[in-house]
Amino acid sequence: MAEVLVLVDHVDGAVRKPTLELLTLARRLGEPVAVALGVGAQGTAGVLGEHGAVRVLAAEAAEFADYLVVPKVDALQAAFEAVSPVAVLVVSSAEGKEIAARLALRTGSGLITDATDLEAGEQGPIATQAAFAASYTTRSRVSRGVPVITVKPNSAPVEPAPAAGAVEALPVSFSEGATGTKVTARTARESTGRPELTEAAIVVSGG
Repeated sequence: MAEVLVLVDHVDGAVRKPTLELLTLARRLGEPVAVALGVGAQGTAGVLGEHGAVRVLAAEAAEFADYLVVPKVDALQAAFEAVSPVAVLVVSSAEGKEIAARLALRTGSGLITDATDLEAGEQGPIATQAAFAASYTTRSRVSRGVPVITVKPNSAPVEPAPAAGAVEALPVSFSEGATGTKVTARTARESTGRPELTEAAIVVSGG
């Protein structure tokens, strides 16, 4: 069966909810293969397997924390070449969209950003997007290469679907540009006591 790459958004091995949503969508297109990078990558396998990942490609090199964006692009490209996927799904964050755009450029593929839904089509995945403050919706597909798609958080339900979740080491050869932008410091954002919207369960009610 065709495989779909899913870039994992996690913090020290704790998988964030938008990634589990991506796995739900990925199962519509094929078998999800998760790509987990950075500290705690191998520790993500249990949760990812519970939500449909047949394999987890893991790499824990220091470059993912020490430098911005490019090391993750190098790793996702390595996974792309190893798997030959039918699609690549990434969470639609500022970093996620930059990673997706760079991967699409490297692989000569089309890019769709901020998708709110995905479905399988005869000529490849079809993505739904909202336009003009959600006044309109569009449905589109990539016409060249392997679709690289970023998906907005809270676009799909989290649906457990137990799979193997077998961990495999992902060999990564970092490019010259990988060390171009070094992280010099990190400051934790002050907590407001409220959950992040990307992690919260969204309930809509009306009267």
